[in-house]
Parts: sequence; structure tokens; C-alpha cells
Amino acid sequence: MIKVYLVEDQALVRDAVAALLSLDFNIEVIGQASNGQDALTAITNLTDDSMPDIILTDIEMPNMNGIELSEQIAVKFPAIKMVIMTTFSRAGYIRRSLSAGVKGFILKEAPSDELINALKKVMQGQKVIDPELAINALDDADPLTDKERKALKLASDGLKTSEIAKQLFISEGTTRNYLSDAIAKLNATNRVDAARIARQKGWL
Repeated sequence: MIKVYLVEDQALVRDAVAALLSLDFNIEVIGQASNGQDALTAITNLTDDSMPDIILTDIEMPNMNGIELSEQIAVKFPAIKMVIMTTFSRAGYIRRSLSAGVKGFILKEAPSDELINALKKVMQGQKVIDPELAINALDDADPLTDKERKALKLASDGLKTSEIAKQLFISEGTTRNYLSDAIAKLNATNRVDAARIARQKGWL
């Protein structure tokens, strides 16, 4: 029996996927959450024998997205396998997901049997990522450093330079340097434009 924890912010989609997976006798949905933070909190409170084998998660969610969740799980619960399920085939998402140790990347429009087979393959130790998407990910490298990405993300959320500096525990001058470097690397006109470009690429 494969124990799956499902993370998806849209209730209708989450319920539909849970119902679909439950049709397979080899899969049990043991829990659900609407964002990565709630999922991480819930899983942290589980006992060892009730841990999921696989976390099936969306990417774009409030509080903590699927890639951030994958990074946290890789550190705290390395035995749990991560599978991303999304409507976005952006190369940046795939590249970041692979770096976070994700074992599968499934598009939501894929046939239901493809999703179920992907979970079974991941459980067997295989990686399941569409070859074309994987090639795209390798061809479209993210030029941003982790610190530049974090600063740009906070800026895109509307935070001022002083607020970003406080959240990242750095000086305002360093914050401005990170944002300037990100703008230059993306050939953007300002931080808003840089954030837009990075989001389109799946780098943010």
C-alpha cells in the first residue's frame, strides 16, 4: 500500500485527485492540506509509522509553495518521496524541483492512469519526468542566486527595501545590490519587471 499525502490549494481539484487515487487498491490518501506550511506542520506531528510514502503537491500555493515544501521535506524527512503535480510546465519549475530532490513532475492535464503509474514508479525508486520537459529545464538555466531570488520574491510581494533587509537579516545596501544584480541578469527595467520575468520562467 502506497501512503500518499495530498497538497493542493484548490479544494475541488484536491477532492477530485483524492477520489481518483482512492480508486486504486494500492494507494491510500492518508492526509490533505491546502498549502505547504499546513502540510509540513501536519507531517511533523505524525508518528513514524503513520508517515506518508509520497507527498503529491501542487507548486503555486499560499504560505509555502510546493518547491519550498520539497526543500523542507528533503532536509527533515528524506525518506518521503516528493512528486509535483501542476498545470505549469515552466522549465524553471522543473529545474528547481529536481534540485529540491523531487522524484516526479506530473502535469495536471495528464491522464489519470499516468498519474497513478507515476506514483507507483516513484515508489519503486524511479524518477518520472517528461523527457521533453527535462530537456527544457537543462536548456533554460536560472541565472539568479538563492539570495537574489529571495530578495526579488519579497520585492514582488510589495515589501520595501528596508522590510526585505529585515526579513533576510542583511543591510539595506546589500538588499539593493541583490535586487540590482537580479534586474541586470534578467535584462529588466526595474524590480517589478524582473519579478515578472522570473515568474514567467518559473524561477521565482
